[in-house]
Formats: sequence, C-alpha cells, structure tokens
Amino acid sequence: MTQGAKDPLYSILRSKREVSRLQILVEIAEHQPAVRQQEIAEKLGVTPQAISEYIRELVDEGMVSASGRGNYEVTKSGIEWVLANAESLESYARHIRRDIIQQVSVWTAIAAENLKDGDEVGVYMKDGFLYAAKKPSAATGSAIADAKKDEDVGIARLNGIIDHHEGVLHVCKVPRIQHGGSRKVRRDKLLEVTGKAGIVAAVGLEAYIALKSAGRKPDMFFGAREGVIEAAFHGIDCAIVVVDEEFTDFLKRLESVELAYVIHDLITP
Repeated sequence: MTQGAKDPLYSILRSKREVSRLQILVEIAEHQPAVRQQEIAEKLGVTPQAISEYIRELVDEGMVSASGRGNYEVTKSGIEWVLANAESLESYARHIRRDIIQQVSVWTAIAAENLKDGDEVGVYMKDGFLYAAKKPSAATGSAIADAKKDEDVGIARLNGIIDHHEGVLHVCKVPRIQHGGSRKVRRDKLLEVTGKAGIVAAVGLEAYIALKSAGRKPDMFFGAREGVIEAAFHGIDCAIVVVDEEFTDFLKRLESVELAYVIHDLITP
C-alpha cells in the first residue's frame, strides 16, 4: 500500500460517499438536536432518501445518536472522525496555498538591475510599480529568467509582505460653466496643489481647461475617476480637478474604497 493510500485525506477525497458523510455530520452538529433532513438534502444537492440512509448508517456506526423522530446528535466518535478529516483537509488546503499556488504563481516586476534566472531577489514598490533587485527586502522571490535592467521579469515563490503605502488624493473643485467655469479658478492655488502630485487628472471640460490654462495638462481625462483611485492604491499621490456637479459623488466613491483624501476649493470669491 502506498503512503498516499494510508493518508485519510486521500480516502475522503477519493470517495464522494465519505465527503457526503462528513458534510452530513457537520450539518447535524450545527443544527442538533432538531435536524431537518429535507434542508440537509437541499443544501447538499441529494435526495431526502439518501440523507435518511446516510444518517441510519452513521447511527449504526455509533457516530450519531438518535433520540426520537428528527432528533439526532453527533457522538464523541463522530466528532473525532469529523476533526480528523477536517485537519486533513485543512492541511491539504495549506499545501495548496503555500506550496502549489506559490510555485505556479508568477508576478511581473521591473528589473532594477541585471538579473539572472534563479537569482534570489527583493521585491518592492516604487512610484506605483513593482521592482525586483538583488538587495534584501521585506518580500523576496526568485527570478524565472534572465532580464536586463528596466526589463520586465517574472518572479516566482514570492514570500513576505511587499512594503507599500497608499497615496493621498487631493480633490479640487471647480465651478460649472454656468457659474464661471475655468475663469473662476485660482490658478496659483491650482498649480500649488497639482505641483506636488505624481498624477493629475480632470473630470469635466471646465476642469480640463482650468488645468491647461494654468500650464498643467492633465495626465488623465477619460476614466479619470477610477484611474486616480488605482494610482493611489499603488502608492502615488494624485490630484484630481473635478467639476462641482461631480464632486459629491466622487467623494462618496473615495469613502467607499477608504482612500485618504484632502479637499481643495479653488473657486475664487
């Protein structure tokens, strides 16, 4: 007999019957003593007759005790059987997460220096991009191919936590054209706010023209709202100039994703 055949994990995964018995025992333990076989049948996708047969077998084997119609409880031996199989399944899940998925998952990074296939590298965030270098870092992995500096490189077996902080969003309000549009924007204040931002975006033509008039062409216009949110999540401080009718909805969006923001009112008196 092979080692795999001795492992209770392999026994339960190879047998749909054993999986069903485990599920039924868990359902009984959760709802005991008043157990409704119809509900278990619907939850497991089998017939009530099958559930009844399984429960009868579990009673005969001493894993479930019956004390009247519809009253069942999992016995000590039943609990021990559930725990043994649950531990095996948990161990298998850990094996998948730590050994299998980690082995096959490949992250893409920018090579901060020339790298060779198999090099152990530190992985870190810089300016919103993922980099890999030979210097130590909180997160480490292995290069899966040769890569020259500034080329894309695959990183496998990533371990640790990538040092990362979210960027701050500076939200600037400008008036609609009916209330003066870009002409009512304080250009000096606009340049002060946007000058410190890694990415500048505009929502509304009034916002776009206000930026251009101040000598700062926006990096984003179409899809600007989600674009700056994504950039902020990657650690880039952003400034977004928003026409006033879109302002409140955008703040609600920021609240929903829990990003830090600062409001700037650029409208002249």
